[in-house]
Amino acid sequence: MPRMSAEERRESVIRAATTEFARGGYHGTSTEAIAKRVGVSQPYLFRLFPGKKAIFLAAAGRCVEDTIRMFEEASDGLEGEEALQAMGEAYRKVVTEQPEWLMMQMQMYVAVAAAEQEGDHEFGEAVRAGWMRLWDTVHLPLGADVNETTTFLAYGMLINCLLAMGFPPEHRVWAGMTPPERPEEKP
Repeated sequence: MPRMSAEERRESVIRAATTEFARGGYHGTSTEAIAKRVGVSQPYLFRLFPGKKAIFLAAAGRCVEDTIRMFEEASDGLEGEEALQAMGEAYRKVVTEQPEWLMMQMQMYVAVAAAEQEGDHEFGEAVRAGWMRLWDTVHLPLGADVNETTTFLAYGMLINCLLAMGFPPEHRVWAGMTPPERPEEKP
């Protein structure tokens, strides 16, 4: 079995960290748990990343970049309402089929809020920069309509909250949503 390169190990750390941070948040996740999930020692983990914060920011950045890539692929060649529908459907599918994606996003926002209260602005700067790239990804296919972009992202955040709280698809809180925002039942 060939050995993994440092870059491949880095990728496996980011994937493992995403899963662990999605479950336990920044403060509730140990680097030991991440190292164990990857199958490396903590010292090796710290050869790849300078510390826990760097690991978290790499996982957060990957979450945002994956969402941007998903939106770009879903809306490729589309504009306006068609682009919104395609991005909304792709997002709904991902967050219902891969709950760690949704939970990582939620943990990012919690980590930013906690860090900002402690005077640490690095989390906030990194997450806000990613979110602005996400904003631009949604905004451009809409012909630069700020209201449509705001509405689309607001619905996305509402969906995040409802899914994170465990509201089932048939619950009345979903009634006002039009497809594709309303989730489908899992098989």
